[in-house]
Amino acid sequence: MRHHILLPTDFSDNAWSAALYAIKLYTNKPCTFYFSHTWPFLNSGSRTYISPSYIEPLKDKAKEQLAALKEKAQLKSTNEDHQFETIFSEGELIDAIEFAYKTYNIDLVVMGTKGATGGQKILLGSNTVTVIKKIKACPVLLVPNKYNYVIPNNIAFPTDFNRSYGQELLPLKQIADLHNSTIEIVHINDKDKHEDNLTDIQTANLEMLKTNLENHQHNFNWVPAQGNKEQTIKSFNDNNAINLLTMIYYNHSFIESIIKEPIIKKLGFQSKIPFLVIPCIN
Repeated sequence: MRHHILLPTDFSDNAWSAALYAIKLYTNKPCTFYFSHTWPFLNSGSRTYISPSYIEPLKDKAKEQLAALKEKAQLKSTNEDHQFETIFSEGELIDAIEFAYKTYNIDLVVMGTKGATGGQKILLGSNTVTVIKKIKACPVLLVPNKYNYVIPNNIAFPTDFNRSYGQELLPLKQIADLHNSTIEIVHINDKDKHEDNLTDIQTANLEMLKTNLENHQHNFNWVPAQGNKEQTIKSFNDNNAINLLTMIYYNHSFIESIIKEPIIKKLGFQSKIPFLVIPCIN
């Protein structure tokens, strides 16, 4: 099976860190990586005319940077079955990602968080937040800046068991298959509650999850709340050598609550490890 991975880039160190992570993550698998750069300026909607003689050299430079990035990535890969392609487009980032998804059968989008730091918080970049909100057909893997690659032997998957599980789990299982990772299901509960205290719906969804993951190494973790959800998840990750955090993006879910804040404010969510966001399949 050949994997098709989209790597949006603005030629920053942050974007390169994410690309390196993807190359190493799929180090043993046949893979085609697509470096995608979107030229954001469309002169037609501007009140101020800018001469093509100014714009065209900048676009040519961006295309040259894409070609150089492809060569750089080829040198970093140790797998002869890794292929690298470039995509240059004009317009909005979301449109470019959706076009690539449909045209190249993209399995996964890998991008940097591109966040400004402040204190102990991290701001997700506006592009990152937009992609999480609007890309509904493809999972997105967010890689912290300057993250040193670690094989994702342990993958955390927080859930409240309030929803059923189907095709949404496929990206999680595919990532786990890359390195025979163990999936650590995390259920945050009160100290005196365990599996016997679940509702009938939660119990049914729990059994469905067990069935869906029966061919994958997994554990169920009943974790007492330690502050808010973000703090509890972070503590679990730190204490259990978690290398990758995975969540499904449902409406009114934890993910939505952390990205709906104005981007100029500090978000309460901080992930020091890669974060896989899987869109809900309606």
